[in-house]
Amino acid sequence: MRRYISMLILAAAAVVSAFGQAKPSVSILGDSYSTFEGWLTPDTNAVWYTLPPDTRRTDVKGVDQTWWHQVLKRKGWKLEVNNSYSGSTVCNTGYRDEDYTHESFVTRMTALGTPDVILIFGGTNDSWAGSPIGEFKYDGIRRADLFSFRPAMAYMLARMKELYPTADIYFISNDGLKESITQSVGTICSHYGVPLIQLRGIDKKSGHPSVAGMRQIADQVCEAIP
Repeated sequence: MRRYISMLILAAAAVVSAFGQAKPSVSILGDSYSTFEGWLTPDTNAVWYTLPPDTRRTDVKGVDQTWWHQVLKRKGWKLEVNNSYSGSTVCNTGYRDEDYTHESFVTRMTALGTPDVILIFGGTNDSWAGSPIGEFKYDGIRRADLFSFRPAMAYMLARMKELYPTADIYFISNDGLKESITQSVGTICSHYGVPLIQLRGIDKKSGHPSVAGMRQIADQVCEAIP
């Protein structure tokens, strides 16, 4: 009888433990591909996917259709912070050679909360804007270096590993970018031991993921993350 009662107590404790476990929290550092109106921190960030949607440029109508929302649902994760900014570059040089320090990834990377997982999805605008590529540099990076992609990318990953030492960090790289950007991302991620998720064959409308493209991204991200 005592043994039976002990087994019941252990079983009940296991159930309570399972239900009491918190879902892993996820923060996103991204550009337009990861935006959705009403789901950004801060809410002043520029947005591509809006409510109601601009049907001339996208068929994405709800947040549940975004790649990241699908990943959260499939993985059983919860959103910590979505700090994505439409048009933003990793480095501080943006379109028309303008100073993008305010919205760059290297500026926003410090505001991601306390996540268990971080998904960085960037480099697209650096490629499209023709931002300076720069040289590979991993030490002695100065402010001036942050206006070029390679040193800015290296600085970002190194700093984020310091800021979020317990978080699992992944970098998602878009398909169809300049070869110099794609190769640089692979080299720098390898240097810092950050897993790279290189996307393939993403369906797009106006250069941005369609509903089908969002699903493809979610599929490839979920496949890459254990």
